[in-house]
This record gives sequence, C-alpha cells and structure tokens, in this order.
Amino acid sequence: MSLKFLTLEIRRVLRSPRFLIFTVAFPVLLFMLYVGIFGGGDTNVIAVLMVSMTSFGAMASALFVGTRVAIERTAGWQRQLRLTPLSGAGYLTAKAATGLALAIAPVVLVPLVGALAEGVSLGVGGWLRVTLGVWLAAIPFALIGLLIGQIGTADSVQPITQLVMLPMALLGGIFIPIDAMPHWLLQFSHVLPTYWMGQIGRGAVTTDLSSGLGQSVLWLAVWTVALGIVVVRRYRKDSARV
Repeated sequence: MSLKFLTLEIRRVLRSPRFLIFTVAFPVLLFMLYVGIFGGGDTNVIAVLMVSMTSFGAMASALFVGTRVAIERTAGWQRQLRLTPLSGAGYLTAKAATGLALAIAPVVLVPLVGALAEGVSLGVGGWLRVTLGVWLAAIPFALIGLLIGQIGTADSVQPITQLVMLPMALLGGIFIPIDAMPHWLLQFSHVLPTYWMGQIGRGAVTTDLSSGLGQSVLWLAVWTVALGIVVVRRYRKDSARV
C-alpha cells in the first residue's frame, strides 16, 4: 500500500462537506438529541446512547468509502490506476484504510462529548473499548463499503449504502434497544456485524469489561475474512472485464 496514495485519499474525502456533516457532525447531534429525549439525567442510559452513536458514526464513516470507489469506477479512474505500479491489493487496502481513518472522528468526538458535556465516567478499560474497540470493529464495514463501491455506480451507490446501513443499524441494536426486540428478531440480529460492534462498546458500561469480548471479536473476524474474500474476488472479476 502506498502511503502517498493513502494520504491523498484521506485529504480528498476530508474536503467533502457531505462527509463532514454526515459522518462527523451527525452522530454528535444525534447523541445530544437522544440524550435530551431519553437520557433523563441517568448516566447509565446516557453511556449506552453514547456507545450506540459512536458505533453508528464509525459504521457510517467506514461505509462512506464506497462512494469514492463507485465514482472512480464510473469515471474510469480504476482502469487508469491499473496501468500504474499500484497493485490491486494496494488500492483496496488503501481504500479500506481510508474508511478506518475517517472513522476516527466519531469514535473520538462522541465519547468526548459524553465525557465533557454529559458526565459519562468510565475506567481506562471502558474508554478503550468505546474508542479503540469500536474503531477496530469498523473494519468489516469498510469492506462492505468497498463491496458496495465495486457493485454500484456513481448514481446508485448512495441509495445502496442507505439500504445496507439503516437496516443493519436498526436490526443490530444501534437504534433499537436489544431488549425491546422479539426473540426471533434478536436471533437474526446476532448474525449482524452491527450487533457485535455494539456489544464491544456496550461492554464498556457493564461491570465486567471482559463480558462477551472474545465472542464479539470472533464474529467480527469472521465477517472481516469473508468480506475480504468477496471484495477481492469482485475486484478481480471487474478487472477481467477491462
């Protein structure tokens, strides 16, 4: 992976007002709104809301990378890159890394607002799970974004991303409390990466920081490997048509 290419990619995205509004400001505003509606001064509830909005922001930021991929495919930029020394693996890795780099903003800002403005207090291990843990849990979503970018076009990538993101957020327990789901839906949600991302963050506000961590990491690792294989195969198939 070329560090210069990665730096260029990050700078290009950071210049996008859509990114700054939707993936940076929106999770913070949602968090403040939810605290005003559901918080009621209960720091435990506020902490759970903080985890949920941190997870949503990380997921949305990582998925955002698919937009650039689709635009580049439509414009023929990917074909031009294949004529350069940059390998396909380097291109895909740089794109996924860009998604993770963008996810840093919400996993820092939302907990920062929670701590400074809403009085959320966690131990060192808890803050690491809410920030570093949720950030690393965004890896599968960066790969989902890559896959959407490889399938969609410049016109369709945003609707496809929304159709993927919103159901996963709702069914994965980010917007709807897990306890409020019927049993059959809860069983389905356990398969989604959004559920396990949320579990990593929610473990920070429980008494046992090790609760469910290994299982969450395992599920997210399975999603990462499976999605990585699909993304690579799709890229190679797309390249073969050129």
